[in-house]
Amino acid sequence: MRYKLFGRSGMRVSELCLGTMTFGEETGFGAGQDECKKVFDAFLEAGGNFIDTANMYSKGTSERMLSEFIAPERERLVLATKYSNNMVSDDPNAGGNHRKNMVQALEASLKRLGTDYVDVYWVHIWDFTTPIDEVMRALDDMVRAGKILHVGISNAPAWVVSAANTLAVERGWTPFSAMQLHYNLVERSIEADFMALASMQDMVITPWSPLAGGLLTGKFNRDVDEEARKGSRLATTRWGRITDKKLDIAEKVTEIAKEIGQTSSQVALRWLCQNKHAVVIPLVGARTEKQLKDNLGCLEFELGEEHIKALNEISAVTPPYPASLLLNPYAARMMHGEVADKIDNHHDIR
Repeated sequence: MRYKLFGRSGMRVSELCLGTMTFGEETGFGAGQDECKKVFDAFLEAGGNFIDTANMYSKGTSERMLSEFIAPERERLVLATKYSNNMVSDDPNAGGNHRKNMVQALEASLKRLGTDYVDVYWVHIWDFTTPIDEVMRALDDMVRAGKILHVGISNAPAWVVSAANTLAVERGWTPFSAMQLHYNLVERSIEADFMALASMQDMVITPWSPLAGGLLTGKFNRDVDEEARKGSRLATTRWGRITDKKLDIAEKVTEIAKEIGQTSSQVALRWLCQNKHAVVIPLVGARTEKQLKDNLGCLEFELGEEHIKALNEISAVTPPYPASLLLNPYAARMMHGEVADKIDNHHDIR
């Protein structure tokens, strides 16, 4: 395991982050405490120090489990949790990005986690209601109180993140150091804006669902028995139906994995780790120790340029406007004329 700077901060985190949504059985797809402890221990044994959870994971059980797991080595671990989603369905103020929910959710998380502070506190999802200045000022207040060290944001538009960081820097508040976003070989839409944003504002990207809910594990290709797929969580995923293109991508991953003697999961994760446009730290989650150890195998090799190219081509997406115009060579020729191809765009962060 190697370590990377956590965005604009000086804190160092492992190149993989352990996602703990599967810690607890309340939601039907997690694991019990004994197996989760094995997963946790295997991650630390491999050199991992970055642990991610959320107040709502397994209805709070994920945080409660972690309180026991992290206790012996709390100070050396980088612990992250989130707020925003509603934990009390009949309370209109128990969800959202506003200060009241933030303060109450953080206090509840600290109690469940058995710690005085968290290293990273994420805004879990943007609510389109709370003013940006309220969110950033409230987060900064929690930083100044010593309950949070760094802040990040998940599932928010690029313009929100950019505006929030600009406001925070101008007012001397704590800006976001990271973005947690849905990103994998079958979901690359963030590349239109977020890669450049991360580079320009020195933020880390931590992709959630890096294996596309299991689609990129090699278990759900066309040659897999249909009955085996029907009962899977993937078959009813809320993140979109399984299309022919997604299956094409999954099968290309499996093809490359067989060629180089790795697993499909390892190839899909390695593609993320080798991103050249931003610092990408995949969130790896597992229901079993065996699954986690397989995922950790992505650190033991590198994909060749020909494999990166093949994966990029088969998973390519058409960028939305204005990226569709700005990235078109025609736009460069309109701007720079006949010498467009001879100009050194060394500041280009696209």
